[in-house]
Amino acid sequence: MHVVISGGTGFLGSRLVETLAAHGHFISILTRDTSTKTDTTHVQHVEWLGANTKPEEALHNVDAVINLAGASINERWTAKHKEAILQSRIEATREIVRLMKVLQPAPEVLINASAMGYYGISKTAIFTEDSPPVHENFLQYVCKRWEEEAEAARELDNVRVVLARFGLILGRDGGALPQMITPYRFFAGGPLGDGRQWYSWVHLDDAVEMLIYSIQHEKADGAMNVTAPEPTRMNEFGKTLAEVMNRPHFLPAPAFVVKTALGEMSVLVLEGQKVLPTRAEAWGFTFQYPELRPALQDLLI
Repeated sequence: MHVVISGGTGFLGSRLVETLAAHGHFISILTRDTSTKTDTTHVQHVEWLGANTKPEEALHNVDAVINLAGASINERWTAKHKEAILQSRIEATREIVRLMKVLQPAPEVLINASAMGYYGISKTAIFTEDSPPVHENFLQYVCKRWEEEAEAARELDNVRVVLARFGLILGRDGGALPQMITPYRFFAGGPLGDGRQWYSWVHLDDAVEMLIYSIQHEKADGAMNVTAPEPTRMNEFGKTLAEVMNRPHFLPAPAFVVKTALGEMSVLVLEGQKVLPTRAEAWGFTFQYPELRPALQDLLI
């Protein structure tokens, strides 16, 4: 199988590439920076989004495309960076769709990243893939525009489009977890804000396997929540994290302190949504880490 991946050198993308290559698949990583590329038997790096680049010339017999590209949301949201968050996703997705339209034969599936922010924020609602957004904010707007761009791939005959709405991805070497555990390492962990906000999380390995499952199963189509089936409120998340690390969970960080430190980006830790992977489970996907404690034990012990 030949899989084209944008964002293939990031936290999620690098693990995805590693896993696909280990199973003998061939991966083309779309990248702006080819100076550090290390092409191997299973991986090639293809330059894209440059003034004169034509990545299609290096892509042959592509089976699937996975689009993970976009500016990080884990930087302070200045007006300039908010524009980069939005436009980088639109630009990358439009180029992905263009590529799919010129490749012959056309890939069978596009898996396009999105996020659980699509649903807005709520402390009481339960969201499945069929739930409408309840509150429009910056992240909800970005996800909506991002998904609209990806849906243009349906103009191709018999192409599936999977909209992977990622939750909080937990991994050892990236994502949110290393930052979350830092206060606990120094015996200063505790709830953020009122602690009642939902954290819809997923183990990195399960996130990768959900993407691969979506490639391999034709029934996978449309929105897919990439979250574990057991979301938890922030306070319980912190308590479980503290118990796994053998640390206390007692020092709260009031909402105004977090907002002062992070600005508008504080919505990532102070707000949330209870998101369930209803569609993936209906398609037959089995989670390796459906519960939080075993997931954290795997990552931290």
